[in-house]
Amino acid sequence: MSFDGRPLLFLGCGKMGGAILAGLLARGVAPEQLHIIEPNRGAVATFVQRGVHHHGSHESLPEDFSPALILLAVKPQVMEEALPAVGRLASPETVYVSVAAGKTIPWFAERLGPTARVVRAMPNTPAAVGRGMTVLVAGEAVTSEQRQLAADLMEAVGEIAWVEDETLLDPVTALSGGGPAYVFLMIECLAKAGEEAGLPADLARRLASETVAGAGELVRRSEGQEPEELRQNVTSPGGTTLEALKILMAPDGLQPLMTRAIAAATRRSRELAS
Repeated sequence: MSFDGRPLLFLGCGKMGGAILAGLLARGVAPEQLHIIEPNRGAVATFVQRGVHHHGSHESLPEDFSPALILLAVKPQVMEEALPAVGRLASPETVYVSVAAGKTIPWFAERLGPTARVVRAMPNTPAAVGRGMTVLVAGEAVTSEQRQLAADLMEAVGEIAWVEDETLLDPVTALSGGGPAYVFLMIECLAKAGEEAGLPADLARRLASETVAGAGELVRRSEGQEPEELRQNVTSPGGTTLEALKILMAPDGLQPLMTRAIAAATRRSRELAS
């Protein structure tokens, strides 16, 4: 990793911040490099026990404190109130990485100053098990070295991709940010359909969960094969899977439903950012 011993500061340490912090520690980042501003010490007790520095507020930070990176991991609705705590640290040597949905780079520039180095990151909840997917976009002032810092940070919890157009984070939020919830719903629906076909409820839930988890892992490991090809491999001519796919792939089937769902979530993301 490219942190070179400089401190990293977390503003807030909820589920996503905690997942990233755990990922950094698992990758060998020294606990003494890591600092958390979190009023509730009990919420970060596990990290403090491992040697991570805890600050109840920004007031306990050293006057000469100069972190390489500040992760903004508080909820979007309290970002306005929380941001001044680290605003004094804005400098060309520090990059801010925000995981707050709906808060744009221009929004941060208004509050931190136009020269602040800001990267927006949109991770998803599988980050909690090191299998997240994060899309990042960098402000104009961010250097290549600072982009690498942000990449190293988010790669601690999974895969990453960069975009150059910040507006693309709205469909990213709709697809990837919300995607785990859609998959969980798919598991619910599969299990319910299995029950209605006569399976015991506990067996239906297990079949649905393990099937979705296994299919996802198969996609991940099938390098060079598209999901379409994998689907065709499972679909025998005249077989049972084909009968189900005739319904799911009908003109009023799964694709138009999912397209409408992603469009609705994208619209909402844009509303929240305005």
